[in-house]
Amino acid sequence: MAFDELLDQAGTLGRFQILQIAFFFVASVITYPHVLLENFTAATPEHRCWVPLLDNHTVSHNDTGILSQDDLLRVSIPLDSNLKPEKCRRFIHPQWQLLHLNGTLSNISESDTEPCVDGWVYDQSYFLSTIVTEWDLVCDYQSQKSVVQTLFMSGSLLGSLIFGRLSDRYGRKLIYTWCLLLTAILDTCTAFAPNFIIFCILRFLAGFPVMNVLGNPVILSSEWTVPRSQHIGVTLMLCAYSLGQMLLGGVAFAIRDWYTLQLVVSIPLFVCSLLSRWLVESARWLITTNQLEEGMKALARVAHINGKENAEEILTIEFVRSTALEELEKMRTAPLTFQILRAAKLRMRILYLGLVRLGATVPFMGLVLNLQEVGGSIFLVQVLFGAFTLIPRCCIIFITKHLGRRTSQSLLFFLVGLCMLISTFLPKEMQTPRVALATLGIGAGSSAMVFFSVSANELIPTVCRSTFGGINNLFSRIGAVLAPFLMTLVVYSPHLPWIMYGVFPMLSGLIVFCLPETRNQPFPETIQDVENFSKDSRKVKKKNASQKVTRF
Repeated sequence: MAFDELLDQAGTLGRFQILQIAFFFVASVITYPHVLLENFTAATPEHRCWVPLLDNHTVSHNDTGILSQDDLLRVSIPLDSNLKPEKCRRFIHPQWQLLHLNGTLSNISESDTEPCVDGWVYDQSYFLSTIVTEWDLVCDYQSQKSVVQTLFMSGSLLGSLIFGRLSDRYGRKLIYTWCLLLTAILDTCTAFAPNFIIFCILRFLAGFPVMNVLGNPVILSSEWTVPRSQHIGVTLMLCAYSLGQMLLGGVAFAIRDWYTLQLVVSIPLFVCSLLSRWLVESARWLITTNQLEEGMKALARVAHINGKENAEEILTIEFVRSTALEELEKMRTAPLTFQILRAAKLRMRILYLGLVRLGATVPFMGLVLNLQEVGGSIFLVQVLFGAFTLIPRCCIIFITKHLGRRTSQSLLFFLVGLCMLISTFLPKEMQTPRVALATLGIGAGSSAMVFFSVSANELIPTVCRSTFGGINNLFSRIGAVLAPFLMTLVVYSPHLPWIMYGVFPMLSGLIVFCLPETRNQPFPETIQDVENFSKDSRKVKKKNASQKVTRF
């Protein structure tokens, strides 16, 4: 608690903390859309093969001038199993006889058709342009959208490891500012990508800094507040992600070409990177890295902003040095990673929690990254998803103390899985039920993650909670990479990815029962507390306690 004493002198939740959290909130709202951009920049509009009769305006229309566009389409494009024009094949020669038979011709075979050798024609009623229309990522190349998303998520996985380490070495503020600038530069350059390969490379690189931009605010806001107030910053950052989803839906509705949308969401980050220079480096980090004078200056600056007039008299170098000794002593006694993993019960808790987090992330990211597969207006669905993730994040935290952790999580995870599986086998024409099920699933998934966050803190001892946070984040990033990768299986079966999205949360719902119930139980403080934990020992302690009270 040594640093908390210093923070009490500088102000624990004053003007500085409020302004800092407000900046982080706005920056996160602007940044989060970058994670979901391919929902709109890589949207696949309705399309068909290019055919001379319809699309070559230099062809003479002497013989076809009396025919309507529908008639010309009928003789040029075969129908699929749903009696709609095929998207990926056309007739080699116009089938004029179809005009007189009121339906399909039984003797037409696949040998009478061919792939879209001359390209495609796209419906521009929803989108003027996307990377799909730019580089013809349809039919045999339809999985390329998922490849882009997988590359971006892979970049975010590697970036969270690299920039997380750099933040611990060079400071939270410096790396945060550079990551804001890198995200702005890379995603701005993406709008001018000359070909699909360059686009993929730029999006992969843009994934590196983006998770630091979203994660570092939680660390900085927590390190500038005392434990009793840290939940405020964390909750607001989660709400910022939801509002970012809603913002993207509105902006994409107004801007229908992909390169303009890419620029509009990227350029504001340049402003954020300039304004981030106002931020103050974490005094806790400065003190624990033995930069005492800089730490004292940071505390003094925060005290001045918070209106603490007499703080400079108390925040002397001697006072800060004595605090630094206590903080360094804590770091020396903190367990190393290999010590944590050697503890059998703690190791299994970390593994189970990691698997639950992975299983919860896969369907969540599968939904938010593939809005077009849900059905309905993707702009409306984007806003609905943002709203239905915002509500649980704001409300459920207040009712967790009344509900069991394991049962609540399990029921919510099974609800997510059921919603995914039922909507998978509903016809695409039933858009309203599909959207309703997807929205219910995303809300249940967000609620389950609130319960998961609470129970994870209650299961992991205080001395290694930060280490667990890094491991847990790694499982989350693996799930985020796996979600778009599974969508590439659509080339084998259109239902297969969604079945997998439904199975993963159900497995998480089963795994939570491998963990102990933590409601109304004390937090474990040390690794030994976890290793000594057993249901029988808890019962014995309660029994002995009641006996002592009775005798007294």
